[in-house]
Amino acid sequence: MVNTALNEEKLAARWMEFWNMSNEDRPLLSISVSKGISRRSPAPTAPDGIKERWLDTEFVVRSYRYALENALFLGEAFPLFCPNLGPDFVGAVCVCDLKFSPSTSWAEPCIKDYSDFPDIAFDEKNPWWQKMVEITKAAVDESNGDYLVGITDIHPGADAVVSLRGAETAAMDLYLEPDEFKKRVWQIFDVFKEVTSRLHGIISKKQKGSSNWMGIYHPEKLWYVTSCDFSYMISSVHFKEFILPELTAEAEWLPATIYHLDGVGSLTHLDTLLGVEKINGIQWVPGNGKPPAREWADVLKKIQKAGKCIEISCGPKDVTALCEVLDPRGVRFGVGGLDRDSAESLIKEAERICREKRATFAV
Repeated sequence: MVNTALNEEKLAARWMEFWNMSNEDRPLLSISVSKGISRRSPAPTAPDGIKERWLDTEFVVRSYRYALENALFLGEAFPLFCPNLGPDFVGAVCVCDLKFSPSTSWAEPCIKDYSDFPDIAFDEKNPWWQKMVEITKAAVDESNGDYLVGITDIHPGADAVVSLRGAETAAMDLYLEPDEFKKRVWQIFDVFKEVTSRLHGIISKKQKGSSNWMGIYHPEKLWYVTSCDFSYMISSVHFKEFILPELTAEAEWLPATIYHLDGVGSLTHLDTLLGVEKINGIQWVPGNGKPPAREWADVLKKIQKAGKCIEISCGPKDVTALCEVLDPRGVRFGVGGLDRDSAESLIKEAERICREKRATFAV
């Protein structure tokens, strides 16, 4: 891999320490900064249409290569390209259509009446699936070992049902169509396994280990995010009935997983999630406009007490504050908005705080 602070052997060792919760010196820190150099190559020419900018495979892959020229990856950060058609990709693989804006995409709900809709199954002829395979293969071939290629954003389970039905209709399904909701969630689980296995198979032909949009690396095996953004809208009773069985199956099927816990409304499900043995860790995302990461120390301590890893995006003040109160083992901070000097100073400060804590406890 290019432009990393650590060579590949040391980088892999550090990420295995994260997964094994044995990084005693400091939390892992992923910090990407600009080199501040003049460009050596021209920027790829963007297609005229918004949709075409998402779907033009050569443009998408060349755009990442162009960005990589001026990027430096400090701490345990690494160059990563994740093919992306938006968060409703699995809904599209399950036959709904996608609409695109410059920054995201969304599904066009396609199930108006469950009784009129056939069983959901993986179809390798689906055009969205074929496009994802095309982009993934192109990136793996182009990377030449310079960067990792991650598995795309998938969002299976209830979130995929939301793609197919719309959020409000899916919420009403819990009362009006509970059996159909559960049936479709389990059908989508089979699609998820097929999509994940096939994409990992493409990537693993030329790359060891795996990653995805969360930016965490497992050097030895497949890992993927588990999540349910729909859970923000539902009670803990409904979560346990409609979400937990399939989510547990995902965690048991995956060799490793970290759950993406998004928004304060989802905290009502934290105790339940911590009880799922095969979930290795929790990514806590408080949400826009909420207090910074250092104000959620009690939540993070609770996650640690349950023996789970932690991932959280934060600022420099959060890193130093949380280093004071958290065990560094199994913790990863993603930090943005720094220049190289500030990033390197932050890494040294995190090491100092954790070193002094160890010395205090040793007395």
